[in-house]
Amino acid sequence: MDAIATGDSLDERREHEERVRRALETMPTEGEIADMSARFKAISEPSRLKILFALACGEMCVEHLTAAVRSNQSAVSHQLKTLRDYDIIKYRRSGKQVIYSVADEHIMTMLRVAKEHLNCDENDD
Repeated sequence: MDAIATGDSLDERREHEERVRRALETMPTEGEIADMSARFKAISEPSRLKILFALACGEMCVEHLTAAVRSNQSAVSHQLKTLRDYDIIKYRRSGKQVIYSVADEHIMTMLRVAKEHLNCDENDD
């Protein structure tokens, strides 16, 4: 395709080609894209988001998480398993209790930014 056919000047065409080159160089691999997509899917469920925001306050057992997210123990346990499967949270035993905490602070950083962004109006000058 030539510059005349696209309506772009030669400089514009070169600039666009450079952007495509940079995009291709920095693009994650297909495997990395799949892993990122799976982790985003894991944190996108509302109950799991609530659990993560509760755990942002510190370690909690299932009983306290159940109270914090206002759900039942079975549902919370199910969501905890999904978060554990993706290494987003971790657990440790303390006597008969299992104590959960955030394993991936990067995820929490993204969630904090997302929460802050809810109140951001980028159209304000």
